Amino acid sequence: MKLKLIALITIILFMGNSIALENKILFKINNEIVSTIDLFNESKYLTLLNSNLANLEKNKIYEISKNSLIREKIKKIELLKNYKNLDIDQKYFDQLMNNYSKKMGFNKTQEFEAHIKSNELNIETIKNKIKIEVYWNQLIVKKFLKDVKIDKEKIKKELKKNSIQKELLLSEIIFNINNNKDLDGKLKLIKEDIKTRGFSNAALIHGVSDSSSNGGKLGWIKLSSLNTKIKEQIKNIDVGDFSNPIVIPGGFLILKIEDQRMVKKKFDLNKEIELAINEKTNEQLNKLSIVYFNRVKKDIQIDVL
Repeated sequence: MKLKLIALITIILFMGNSIALENKILFKINNEIVSTIDLFNESKYLTLLNSNLANLEKNKIYEISKNSLIREKIKKIELLKNYKNLDIDQKYFDQLMNNYSKKMGFNKTQEFEAHIKSNELNIETIKNKIKIEVYWNQLIVKKFLKDVKIDKEKIKKELKKNSIQKELLLSEIIFNINNNKDLDGKLKLIKEDIKTRGFSNAALIHGVSDSSSNGGKLGWIKLSSLNTKIKEQIKNIDVGDFSNPIVIPGGFLILKIEDQRMVKKKFDLNKEIELAINEKTNEQLNKLSIVYFNRVKKDIQIDVL
């Protein structure tokens, strides 16, 4: 990538909750122009996709938005070398928009479009972004699908091996304290009640979760469904024993393993093989997409104005 620095300008003036924008061309990517308005709208769009972005410093949001626009423009430049236009059949695109809307948490495309407009964003800009990603994925498949290497027999063996799953019969006590200094004292009380009254009664006495009314009983839980932190905490616990307190949002968790069993997972082997092949294919294509993009990027000239 050839980078030609011409000048540095301050483009966004934050004044309380209002934003004054001077619309200027920020940089050119070959013949593709990016303006202050483009950058501002990109930051709004990315914040809609990920609300956590709003918690970052403004200069960090600027960098993320700038890099996002650069990626989009470079992809568009490369696509137009390979396709006459980026048009998509309307019926197919309507389905894409419907799927995208649901992914964003909306039942209907119209609701998503209304949400976009309420945030003063142009829906056509969003549609163009989707078209670019659709065509980019098509280009990657066209160029690299032949290079994807999948070992079907290995996948089949792994699926058969994982068809036996471990399940745990679990009970819990979720408790909280007013001050971390109270943890040792509270834990001593809970352990004493577990010893003298039993785990179920201790859950009734000290538990703050909905399960406490049922003696903390959770039923049979697949080991694979537990998060890594919890699995790590209980991996050396025998049946009948309970864990040390595990920090969770809102308090502490004690888990008891009441029983365990091995269960044969019922599934359509051929369907699972097909899903696994698709997953591994997409994984390899994503890696190849990154390599290809970086190669294309080297031949792009970006002029910062």
